[in-house]
Amino acid sequence: MDSYIETLNGKNILVTGSSGHLGEALIRTFHSFDMIENVKGIDILPSSYTNYVGSITDSTFVNECMKDIQIVFHTATLHKPHVATHTRQAFVDTNITGTLTLLEAAIQQKIEAFIFTSSTSVFGDALVPPNGSAAAWITEEVVPIPKNIYGITKTTAEDLCQLYYRLYKLPTIVLRTSRFFPEEDDNRELADSFSNENIKVLEFLNRRIDIEDVVSAHIHAAIKAKEIGFSKYIISATAPFQPKDLITLRLNAPEVIAQYYPQYINIFATFDWKCLTSFDRVYVNTKARNELGWNPKHSFETLLHKFEEEQVVTALWSPLAKEIGWKRYHRK
Repeated sequence: MDSYIETLNGKNILVTGSSGHLGEALIRTFHSFDMIENVKGIDILPSSYTNYVGSITDSTFVNECMKDIQIVFHTATLHKPHVATHTRQAFVDTNITGTLTLLEAAIQQKIEAFIFTSSTSVFGDALVPPNGSAAAWITEEVVPIPKNIYGITKTTAEDLCQLYYRLYKLPTIVLRTSRFFPEEDDNRELADSFSNENIKVLEFLNRRIDIEDVVSAHIHAAIKAKEIGFSKYIISATAPFQPKDLITLRLNAPEVIAQYYPQYINIFATFDWKCLTSFDRVYVNTKARNELGWNPKHSFETLLHKFEEEQVVTALWSPLAKEIGWKRYHRK
């Protein structure tokens, strides 16, 4: 990533959601390359990586923060877990109105690239095929079927990004990221049956990504935005599976995994881990790798190698993930 990030050196960059997992990860990464003075963060919560405390729904505040900015990384959002703590109107305000406010300011400031962090949650009910069907092969061609206010507001924000490219030629890239938060799974039954690390390792096979690779994808998107214009990409760890595996993945996932990684059985036994019997989906990152020139470093395979060498569960987390740690979800 070094050569790519150097391309952005000297650019004035604004990161929304700078007190959150991804916002902090982006700014930490820029700071590690001595990009400090020209990288600014916005958040409603103060932190060491937030320069401006305020709401992205406040147009006056946003316009002031956007002065002289060339690249925007819009990571601020209400997340899926906030469905339990925030109103639907709050989701509309933050995820839709906030994005609209930023896009308006971006047009006024003639921003060079607007990178919007979306989520694979937008696919909603398209992610889970009927019982007895093969696992879902999720590419950018799959039509989203949002199932909650979070998914609805993220898809609407994506559409706003596309509209502003179409109307104003604002180079905008939408990155639908899979899971990268370290918090315990919100599926209580799953969390009670598997350790947190066990679940996370398995998810690297079909629906998870390390935050270092999420940051890398955002940087690649910013560099490619002007050339591409507008596009949407799935950002997830590279899965080993092929379409021919989908039926067996749904019926007998351990059998398929063992075909690709026979060593996983002994490694899992070392940590007293077990395998899910069924996978209902596989996220496919081929388009992002091909068009963004992005090459994620972390995968189920690389984790197996780390577990063999280090034999500690903390090998699951990249250095950046360990630095950021658990933040929980704000209730403000």
